[in-house]
Amino acid sequence: MDESILVCVYYGPNGERLIQRGCKMAQMMDCPLYILTIDAKPFDELDAEKSDYITRWKQIAELHSAEAFILKDNEKRPVSKVIAEVAREKRITQIILGQTAQSRWEQIAKGSIINTLLREIPFVDLHIVSVSRGLNNQEGQFEKGVRAYLTKEGEKYRLVFKHSKDVEYEGIFFKDIGTDFNNGVFKFMKNRETVHVNITEDYVTDFTCNVNISEQINDDTQDK
Repeated sequence: MDESILVCVYYGPNGERLIQRGCKMAQMMDCPLYILTIDAKPFDELDAEKSDYITRWKQIAELHSAEAFILKDNEKRPVSKVIAEVAREKRITQIILGQTAQSRWEQIAKGSIINTLLREIPFVDLHIVSVSRGLNNQEGQFEKGVRAYLTKEGEKYRLVFKHSKDVEYEGIFFKDIGTDFNNGVFKFMKNRETVHVNITEDYVTDFTCNVNISEQINDDTQDK
């Protein structure tokens, strides 16, 4: 049977490590590589950190010539059902995914994703990479996103919260926690790509810079 690898990633620093491992395996086996992430919310409702992770994963997938990056958003089914469905569709033989620490009560109440996958797709080899529980409890540095707009003032772009004929971009503004001013990140679509720009006291500081939000988290969670 020809090999085919599926890497399942979720938000957090461990995602890139899983993808890198999948890339190495795909190179060794000379086989197709697929990357999958699943979210219960629609893509346009994801916060700045989550959408930034997705953007980075897409870039890594392209860099390593992955067969496809698959985003299953607005997904209400159990994660194991979605993974199994993709595995069947893509004829996957190897799955790589992270396993967070799980209490005995959680196993009883929710069941083990691993055990469910073994029942759903017994023909697939599972590679489980341990993930520290602490990675799932990162405190966000932004408030909940709100609808906002950018208007152009001379050579600058200004953040506003009311739509008008002068609006050039519509998106979501994520305000920094602990600031009285409109400082934070504005997320919007440009040329079918998700873009993040810094906002400092109502104005875009650099319109050409796509802010890498998740990198700030990675810096804080590197192993000492």
